[in-house]
Amino acid sequence: MARLLFLIVLYALPSPVVPIHNSSTGGCAIIRPPRDGGIRYRGLTQEQIRSVQILPVDYEIEYICRGNRVIVGPKVRKCLPDGTWTDITLHSRCLLLCPRVWTSLENGRVSVKPPGPPVEGTVLHYSCHAGFILEGRNISHCTKLGKWDAPKPTCLYDRNYTGKKKLYIGALFPMSGGWPGGQACMPSAQMALDLVNNRSDILPDYELELIHYDSMCDPGESTKLLYDLLYTEPIKIVLMPGCSGVSTIVAEAARMWNLIVLSYGSSSPALSNRQRFPTFFRTHPSATLHNPTRVQLFQKWKWTRIATIQQTTEVFTSTLDDLEQRTKEAGIEISVRQSFLTDPAVAVKNLKRQDARIIVGLFYETEARKVFCEVFKEKLYGKKYVWFLIGWYADNWFKIKDPAINCTIENMTEAVEGHVTTEIVMLNPETVRGVSNMTSQEFIAALMSRLGGMNPEETGGFQEAPLAYDAVWALALALNKTVAPLKAKGRRLEDFNYNNHDITSEIYRALNTSSFEGVSGQVVFDAQGSRMAMTLIEQLQGGSYKKIGYYDSSQKNLSWFDNDVWIGAGPPADRTVVIIEYRFLSQKLFAAVSVFAGLGILLGIVCLTFNIYNGNVRYIQNSQPYLNNMTAVGCMMALAAVFPLGIDGHHVLRSQFPVVCQFRLWLLGLGFSLAYGSMFTKIWWVHTLFTKKEEKKEKKKQHLEPWKLYATVGVLLAIDFLSLMIWQIVDPLHVTDEKFTKEAPKEDKDVLIQPLLEHCSSEKMNTWLGVVYGYKGLLLLLGIFLAYETKSVSTEKINDHRAVGMAIYNVAMRRLITRGEWQSEQQDTLKTGSSTNNNDEEKSRQLERENRELQKIIQEKEERVSALRNQLAERQALRNRRRPSSGQNQNHNTPPPSSQPDPKSLLPPPGYPNPTTDNHSLPPSFSNSSNLYPADSKMSRNHCHNSQIPLLYK
Repeated sequence: MARLLFLIVLYALPSPVVPIHNSSTGGCAIIRPPRDGGIRYRGLTQEQIRSVQILPVDYEIEYICRGNRVIVGPKVRKCLPDGTWTDITLHSRCLLLCPRVWTSLENGRVSVKPPGPPVEGTVLHYSCHAGFILEGRNISHCTKLGKWDAPKPTCLYDRNYTGKKKLYIGALFPMSGGWPGGQACMPSAQMALDLVNNRSDILPDYELELIHYDSMCDPGESTKLLYDLLYTEPIKIVLMPGCSGVSTIVAEAARMWNLIVLSYGSSSPALSNRQRFPTFFRTHPSATLHNPTRVQLFQKWKWTRIATIQQTTEVFTSTLDDLEQRTKEAGIEISVRQSFLTDPAVAVKNLKRQDARIIVGLFYETEARKVFCEVFKEKLYGKKYVWFLIGWYADNWFKIKDPAINCTIENMTEAVEGHVTTEIVMLNPETVRGVSNMTSQEFIAALMSRLGGMNPEETGGFQEAPLAYDAVWALALALNKTVAPLKAKGRRLEDFNYNNHDITSEIYRALNTSSFEGVSGQVVFDAQGSRMAMTLIEQLQGGSYKKIGYYDSSQKNLSWFDNDVWIGAGPPADRTVVIIEYRFLSQKLFAAVSVFAGLGILLGIVCLTFNIYNGNVRYIQNSQPYLNNMTAVGCMMALAAVFPLGIDGHHVLRSQFPVVCQFRLWLLGLGFSLAYGSMFTKIWWVHTLFTKKEEKKEKKKQHLEPWKLYATVGVLLAIDFLSLMIWQIVDPLHVTDEKFTKEAPKEDKDVLIQPLLEHCSSEKMNTWLGVVYGYKGLLLLLGIFLAYETKSVSTEKINDHRAVGMAIYNVAMRRLITRGEWQSEQQDTLKTGSSTNNNDEEKSRQLERENRELQKIIQEKEERVSALRNQLAERQALRNRRRPSSGQNQNHNTPPPSSQPDPKSLLPPPGYPNPTTDNHSLPPSFSNSSNLYPADSKMSRNHCHNSQIPLLYK
C-alpha cells in the first residue's frame, strides 16, 4: 500500500526531469523513507526511481506521511557536495497527531513540550489565570494512538479572589525583516505596560499582559501567528500589529472575532478605509497626513499649479490620490502626474517638457537618488523649481554612493539644494508632561536605558518607539473608560469573548474619543481611526536640513520660523508667468487712414452737392441723379466705417466694444447696398430693356420708369437690413480675443508675453459671414456679367450706364476684354454699327459737319463720273462710224451700245451711303479714292464697259 501511494505521488508531479548520474561520486545515495511514510522524488519517473542509486548534488527529496500522521523532524533534505544529506543526524518520523483543542484553555494557559505540533510524546501543562481555579488534571500526554491520556481541564471563576484580573493584548512585533521596528517598539510598549499596571487610577482591578510574536514584517508569517493568537488561550482583548502589510491582514480578519486592532507602526493610506477595516486604529499617522501640510504650503506661497512624480507602489499611489482630492478642494491644479517603476528617466523628462515647477516626489530613498540624478541631467533644479520630498530619508541620503546612478556627490548636492521635506512629528518637541507623567526627553532616556546602550541609529523602530508607548497608554485609557458603562449594563471586561459585540463597541467608542498628551504629542484619532499629529517642515540649506516650521493638522495651525532660503529672490512661480498684452492699432496709421477716409467723404459730399445743384441739366437728368446720390451716400457710409474699424480697446471700454462692432457692421452693410445697389440697378434695367427681341425693344424703351429703379435699390436695402437685424437679434456680436504665439522678452525674466487682439465675433460667425458673403458675392458676379453683356448698349434713359459697367467689373477686366486697346465711344459705335448717340449733342453737331463735307466730296465725284461717261459715249460713237456698214465684220462679243447707263449700276455697294436719300449716315473713308483714277490712262474696251462702274466704289 505504501509503495502504491509513493508511485501515485510521483506521477502527480509535472516537474522537469533531473539528469541522473549513475556514478559513485558527485552525488548522494538514496536513503530509506521513515516508517509509515514515503519519499517524494522530484522530476523522476518510476523506471528511474527503480534504477537510480545516486542522486545529483543539490537534489532535494521530501518526506510524506500516510493518513493523519505528520512529519516530526526535517521534512526536506538536500544533497550536499560531500555526498551527504542535510540534517542527516536528525531523524524524521511520521507520528499520529493528537487533537489540537487540548492545546488551548479558556481563562488559562497551556505550555507545550516540546514545542511544535501535538504528536506522540507531546506533554501539555495547564494553569489558570489569576481569579480562576483549575478543575481537572494539570498535565496530559499524547499517546501512540493519537489520543490524550487525560480529559481536558477547565478554569472556573474563583468568587473568593480579590486580586487583579488580567487582560491580554496580542501583539506582533517585527523583530526582523524589511522593517525591524519591534527592536525598539516592543521595549517601549512593555515600559508603558509596567507604568500602567502600577497606576492606581487606571484599571485598578485589572492587569494588562502582553503576548507577542515576531512577525518578521511578513504578511504570510503573520497569518500563521494570527491563527495562534486567536486559537490559543488566553483570549486577547486587543491586537497590536506593526508594518502596513501585517496590519492589513490582521485588521481585515479581526472584524470576524470582534477584536479592536491598534497599530503603532502602519502608515499605508489604504488602512483608512472604514468599510474594509471597521475596528482599526493607529497611533502612527497615515502617509496622507503630509498632504494637509503640503496644501498649506502651496497656499502660503500662492501656488495653484503643481506636478507629481511617484514610484508605483500602493502606499504612494494612495497618498497621491488623497493629495489630488485635497488640492482640488483647495482650488489647486495637479497639471502633470508622472509615475515610474524602476527607471525615472522618462518621467523626469516629461516633467521638464511640460514645464513643471512645483514638484511633489513620492518614492523610497534608493529611488530618490535615481530621480535626482536625472533631475541634474535635465537641469530641473535651481531658482525656478521647488521639490517636495518625504522627510524620513537619512540626512545624508544624497551623499551616499550608489552604483545604480552615474552622478557624483557634487552633482547630487547641487540638484537637491533648496528642496522642502515634510515629516511626521513622532516625538513631542515641547517639554511638557503628558498622561504618563513623563516628558519626551525623559522617555528617550528611559528607553535608552532599557535598550542597554544600543546605538539608536542601528536599532529598528527607534523613531516609532514613542508611538508604541502612546499606543499602550491609549488602550489603557480606553479600557479604563469602558469600565463604568459596562458595569451599568451588568458586564465586565473579563467577560469579553470573540462573540461579544457589546464590549467591543464600548472599547471602539472609547478609543474613537481619545485625546491626551503623549510623548509623541497630542494623541487624537480622526474618523478613519488614523492619528492626527503635527508635521515638521524642513528645507535643505547649504547641504543640511533646517527646520522652517510646524503644522498641526488637528488645529490647522502653521508655526512658521521665517528662515526659509531661496536660490532666487523668493519662492519661484508655479509656472512660466504669462503677461497678457493687448495689441492695438497703430495710432499713426489710424490717423493717416482716417485722413484719407475723411477726404473721400469730403469728395462724396462735393459730388453729392454738385449732383443736386445741377439737377436741372438734361445730361444729369438722363443719368438718374437720385441713384447717383444713393451711390455717393453709400460710398460715404463705407468710408465712414473706417473710423469704428480703427476704434479698439485703446479708445473704448471693453463693455462698449460690442456697440462699436454693431456700428461697423451696419455701416459697411448698408453702405455697400446703397453704393453698389444703385449701380447694379442701372445695369440690371439696361440689360432687361435691351437684350430682348427686336420687336420688343422700342416698347421697352418707352416704359422705363424711375420708380422701378428706386424700388430695386429698396429691395436690396431691405434684404440687407433684414439679414443684419436677424443677425443682431439671434446672435449679436461680442468681443473675442485672438491669441498669437507667445513671445519671450529681451530681459532675462521667467515670463512670456501673450499677445492678444480684440475681435468682433459671434457664436456662429462663420455661418453669418457665409450668408452675407454668399449673397453679396453672387450680386457682384451677376453685376459683372450684366456689365459685360451691356457694354455696347446705349440708351437715352440711363446715359451713364456704360461708365457704371466699367466701375462694376473694373478697368483691368475692361482692358483685358478689349485686348489692351482704349477705344473711344465713337470707335465703339462704328465698330458695332450701332445708331448715332442722339443724346450726345456735341457729337451730333460734329457728325453733321462731317456729313456736309462728305456730301461735297460725293458731289464732286459724281461730276467727275458724269464727265467720264460723256467721254466714253463720244468714243463709242466715233468707233461706230469707223465700222463697215455690213454686219459681217461686227464683233459678236461686244454688247449693243446703250445711250444711258443702268441706274442700278451707279448705286454704291452694300453698306455705303446713298447721298440722295440719307444725309445723316456716315460714309466710308475715302483714303483710297485714288483708285478712281487708274495708273494706265489707256483704257481697254472692257474697262469702259458700263458694268465696271461699280468697281470704282470698292
